[in-house]
Parts: sequence; C-alpha cells; structure tokens
Amino acid sequence: MIHFNVPPFVGTEFKYMQEAVANHKICGDGPFTHRCDEWIEKRFGTKKAMLTTSGSSALDMAALLCDLKPGDEVILPSFTFSSTANAFVLAGATLVFVDIRPDTMNIDETKIEAAITEKTKVIAVVHYAGVACEMDTIMDIARRHNLMVVEDAAQGVMSSYKGKALGTIGDFGCYSFHETKNYSMGEGGAILINNEKYIEKAEILREKGTNRSQFFRGQVAKYNWVDFGDSYLQSDLNAAYLWAQLEVADEINNNRLATWNRYWKEFQPYAAAGKIDLPVVPEGCVHNAHMFYIKFKNLEIRQNYIAFMKANDILVVFHYVPLHSAPAGVKFGRFHGVDEHTTADSDRLVRLPLYYNMDPDDLQKIIEKTKQFIDSL
Repeated sequence: MIHFNVPPFVGTEFKYMQEAVANHKICGDGPFTHRCDEWIEKRFGTKKAMLTTSGSSALDMAALLCDLKPGDEVILPSFTFSSTANAFVLAGATLVFVDIRPDTMNIDETKIEAAITEKTKVIAVVHYAGVACEMDTIMDIARRHNLMVVEDAAQGVMSSYKGKALGTIGDFGCYSFHETKNYSMGEGGAILINNEKYIEKAEILREKGTNRSQFFRGQVAKYNWVDFGDSYLQSDLNAAYLWAQLEVADEINNNRLATWNRYWKEFQPYAAAGKIDLPVVPEGCVHNAHMFYIKFKNLEIRQNYIAFMKANDILVVFHYVPLHSAPAGVKFGRFHGVDEHTTADSDRLVRLPLYYNMDPDDLQKIIEKTKQFIDSL
C-alpha cells in the first residue's frame, strides 16, 4: 500500500533526543525548545515564537489572548479542521462562518465585511494547503473595524504572502508540527506573537498562569500565580525531534516542491481540457507543497476515484466536512450568506500522497493510475 502520509525523518532525530535525555532536561522549555523558538523567530521574523503541545493548543492560546467574552463573534471559514473553531468556542465566542474561494479553498475576503456585526471581535483565517489568504484585504478590513486577526497557518510553515511568512501578518499565527505536516515532532505546534504587548501575557498563559519566564530572566525575585493559565509547554524530547528537521528545512521544502511540481506538470493537460481542477497559487504567494489535490466534477466521481486507487493499493483521501454542517457547528455558530462553494467544492476535492522522500516508483504509479482513471471518464 502506498500511504497517504509518511512522517518526515531526516536521520539525526534520535541523536538529538538522546542528547536531551543525557542533559537531564526532557520537560518543556529546554535547550531544543529554545533552539526551535529562535529558529522560527529569525527565519520568519516574528516578535516571539513559542512551541506548544499542538497546533490546536497554539490556537487555544491565540483565542484566549484575544480576550473574547461570551457573545463576541469570530468570523472564520467553515472549510477547516475542528481545531480552528474549538479554540474560539473555548474562549466563549460565537462562530460566524463565511464562504470560501473555489480557487484556493481559502476564506473569501470579499464576503467578510458583510458578516461583521457590533459583536465581531476576531477574523480567523486558514491558509489552506500552505497557500496564503488575501491578507492585504483582510488586514485592511480588520484595521477599519478594529478587529484582531488570528492566522491558522498549521499548514503554512515556509509559505509566504508578498514576502511575509504566513503566521507573521496577523496579531497571532499558529503552526502545527503534527506528523501529517511538513515538519513534525509527532504532536506539537507553535504560537507566533506579532504584537509585542502580548508577549508577557502569552508567557504567563503558557506557564500555567505564573510569571516563571520573567523569573528565569531575572525580572522578578520569585515567580507566582498571577493570572489564568494552562500547560502548553512542549516536551524537549519532541523539540529535539523537530530540531533535526528545522536544520534541513530547505532540503525538505525543496524535496516536497519537486513532487508537487511533478504532479502539476503531469495533470495540467487534464485541467486544461476541463476534466479536473488543480490547486491555484495566486501571484505574490509562495507555497510549501504541503498538499496536492485534485477536484473532480462531483462527489460521485471523487468517491469512485478513491475506490479505484484503493483497489490499486494507493491511499488517497478527501478532506474537511464543512463545519457549519456538523452538529457542533450548528450548536456553536451560523453560516453568513450563501454556501456557494464550501460544500460543493469540499465534495469534489481529493488529496494525493505527498511527503518527504517519496519513492520515485510510488510517485510514478500514483500518476499513472490517476491518469488511467481520468482517461476512463
């Protein structure tokens, strides 16, 4: 069976994990955590980066830092994972879903302003497949309406929008280092703080409500419980695993891009003939080859393709079921406007295997079998 995903492994992960054990420092905020934090800060240009236990917990922190109150509203796309929504539900907000653009599968920036009410406090954007949302327009809307912006850049590490790294444009950015992501530590994530005034509050929130970070910097004589917090500290063992990959981040990125570009080249003639739709990367956006997907004409064809590929020992998978149609989506939010593309395009989309160091023979088989299926339509 050709797997849909194989977690990245570069060969030095165990060495660094053994080093963490030998240093007797495997809990949170150890040496490897600091290396990863500093790498993210320097590479992407954020004010402060902090590893977290997951991309979901990074989103939880961002939502709590937005200081939402019950009744406040958050605008977000419905085509996303539940973590994006859960974070704001946890903070007490009401979800307001808006439609997506069919070209990028990102939130439709032209539909946001009409969804704003006097209760709106946050716009949460999701950079699907590592391709940026239209951030200039979104940030302009946020500034004019005095709203905060949270970037769910779980899929966007190494991607950029007009020269700015995804996750560094809004007030907060959230990365995921789950095993399905381009860079992994099994379970893990990071929050990027782009407004300096939130750094101290974020440190306290992440450190169980204590000012422990300030204590270790010598800013206070002893640390104390000063506010609400939780434990979002990632184990240094996980950070050691991640550090091995960040050291060769460009190599991993280039390897994935080569696979993505091969798919694009092979399937572009079918898209030109109108048989399928392929991912769109708008001008000014640099993507990270997080995902390659095809959109067929309808749900029936997509399901037939998935079954055909499975019969040939190739695992291809669909993606999100729109949140506004889920029981929790109905309970915690509402859809503003018309669902023109969210459900229809989610029904058509299927993701192909794409991971670091794919076997060339496996890649060739995926391409050949996909072509065989499309030719049969």
